[in-house]
Amino acid sequence: MDTTKTPAPNAAEADSTPVALEKTETTQPAEAAADSAVTDNVTDEVTDADLDDEALAEDEAEDREPSHVGSAAFAIVAAGLGVVALSGSWVAGIVSERASIAARLELTQAADANAQIAAQFVDPWHTTAMVNGIFSALALIVATFVLALPAFSSPERTLPTWVRSVSWAGIGLGALGILLFVLMYFDLLLAIPKAAGAGA
Repeated sequence: MDTTKTPAPNAAEADSTPVALEKTETTQPAEAAADSAVTDNVTDEVTDADLDDEALAEDEAEDREPSHVGSAAFAIVAAGLGVVALSGSWVAGIVSERASIAARLELTQAADANAQIAAQFVDPWHTTAMVNGIFSALALIVATFVLALPAFSSPERTLPTWVRSVSWAGIGLGALGILLFVLMYFDLLLAIPKAAGAGA
């Protein structure tokens, strides 16, 4: 009787099964690690992109210059007031006419020529000078305010060049207007005409 045992036909398959299992077990952790690595990379890329966008937005907000609409408007107003003060305005004309009428109403029939000259010319002249001086002072104040405004805000804030130029023009026109006001009001620019032979 043959006592030798022949290996079962499934012996090779049985021997190879553990190897296949080991390969399967080894492959699954490798795939999981690869998937987690890809997920981590994607997450890192998204996070980095979000941080870059936020940093870019902050940089743009910091680099964005403040609006100078108000300063520009006041600078133009100051220059306009200076021009009006030098060229005259309808306000000065109306006030001058009113001063002339009021001075004439105060005249009497016995008023001499010098009094009539003062009523018709000197009083309106002084009134016009006063109105123009007010416009000049306003121009000077507004232009100075515009130039001094950055000193009361953030130190890095600076006005555009054209706004500063217009403001300096307003200061120059305002100063010139005030000078003319002084010369006109105190009769330093032109002497008051006197009637020859009029009584004192």
